[in-house]
Amino acid sequence: MRLSLGPLLYPWSREAIEAFYAERVADPVDIVYLGETVCAKRRSLAPDEWLALGRELAAAGKQVVLSTLALVQAGSELSTVRRLCRNGEFLVEANDMGAVRLLAEEGLPFVGGASLNLYNVAALRLLRDRGMVRWLPPLELSRESLGDLLGEARRAGVVLETELFAFGRIPLACSARCFTARHVGRPKDRCAIVCEDYPEGLPMASQEGEPLFTLNGVQTQSGAVQHLLPYGRELADLGVTTLRLSPQPEHLGAVIDRYRAVLDGASDSTDVTAWVSAPVCDGFFRGAPGMAVAPNA
Repeated sequence: MRLSLGPLLYPWSREAIEAFYAERVADPVDIVYLGETVCAKRRSLAPDEWLALGRELAAAGKQVVLSTLALVQAGSELSTVRRLCRNGEFLVEANDMGAVRLLAEEGLPFVGGASLNLYNVAALRLLRDRGMVRWLPPLELSRESLGDLLGEARRAGVVLETELFAFGRIPLACSARCFTARHVGRPKDRCAIVCEDYPEGLPMASQEGEPLFTLNGVQTQSGAVQHLLPYGRELADLGVTTLRLSPQPEHLGAVIDRYRAVLDGASDSTDVTAWVSAPVCDGFFRGAPGMAVAPNA
């Protein structure tokens, strides 16, 4: 099973981004997603700089994929998406249907992001026929629902690579309102990119003091970190071909090594608690509340 590194979801500085991806060159990941998917105001790297970074990673043997915004709200943002779709070098992950249309019109293959919300075989067939070669199931889909969907797709002859979001804070929703700016009393249009002060998002607790959500600008994430490595063999049996790990500011190399070792049969330990800053969860996968974790995990 392959490992992928998802797009960076947080607004780090240019120096932090460059150092982060320099470390990833030696990591045992097969696929690296690059680009801004959350907020168009985050411009630590320009599109040409993402492309240059992609070339460096591709030269190190990684498959590079450029990811598009999940929420396009202005003509300038659409122009950036169009430019990414027509980059001429790398595969593109389409995170909204506008990007799907642009790629289909160009006759280009693409990855369908989880935010496309593909729940049935008819939707998979429709996008496959328009060029989708790999897809990410919706993040709240349980193993039973995913297994049923992939089985039905195989019987219908709809063959696609399936990539699953396996590690990281789960992107739950995207809004036109910036909750991080509101938290510090700033309007969205004068936010001064305040989310840069929170390199792993702004934690939000329940009244009982338990991690509930993470505010990441216009994106709301889970408070806990999804961790599906304990189900690696089961996921392979379901037909999942790639596990996606979402970037975090510290200890990601150790997490990647642990995933690779377990998937290769070199280790039985799936524990990553020493390398995460929040509790782990697996509830969605088990058909339980998303923030839950299996008792024996």
